[in-house]
Amino acid sequence: MSHWCAVHTQARAEDKAAFHLRRQGYSVFLPRYLKRRRHARKVDWVPAPLFPRYVFVAIEPAVTRWRAIRSTVGVADLVCFGGQPAAVPPTVIAEIDARQDEHGIVTVNPVDNMKRGDRIQVVAGPLCDVEGLFECAGDDDRVTILLELMGRQ
Repeated sequence: MSHWCAVHTQARAEDKAAFHLRRQGYSVFLPRYLKRRRHARKVDWVPAPLFPRYVFVAIEPAVTRWRAIRSTVGVADLVCFGGQPAAVPPTVIAEIDARQDEHGIVTVNPVDNMKRGDRIQVVAGPLCDVEGLFECAGDDDRVTILLELMGRQ
C-alpha cells in the first residue's frame, strides 16, 4: 500500500525536484499558496511552496526503489525514521488537497489578534485537540505554532 512521504529539497529547488521525481514516475504533491511579494515599489501575489524546501511523494516502501529519491536532482534527502521513509498521515494530505482552489492554490486563513506565547488548541483536522503556543505569523497569512507531540516540542 502506498503512502505519502516528505522529501527535503535543496534551497528553492522544489519545482526542480518535483519535475525530476515526476520524470522518474513518482506521484508528487507540491502545495502552493499566494505569497505577497514587494519589488521595485510594486506589490503582487505569487505562488510559493506552502512548505518551503519540502515536497510530498507517494511510494510503496516494500516495492518502490525509494532510495533513488535521495539522488534525484533538486533533492537533499528523504525524511526517514529508523532507516525507513516516514509516512505522512493521509488525512494531512487530504486536508491540504481539500483547501486547494481550481488553480491548485491552497487558501490559508488570516490570523487576527494573536501574540507570541498565546496558548492555542487545534480544533479540527488530524491534530485535533493538540495544544500549543503561538510563535509568530509570517508571509502575511501563515503562522508558526509550537506543538508538543510524543513528549517533545
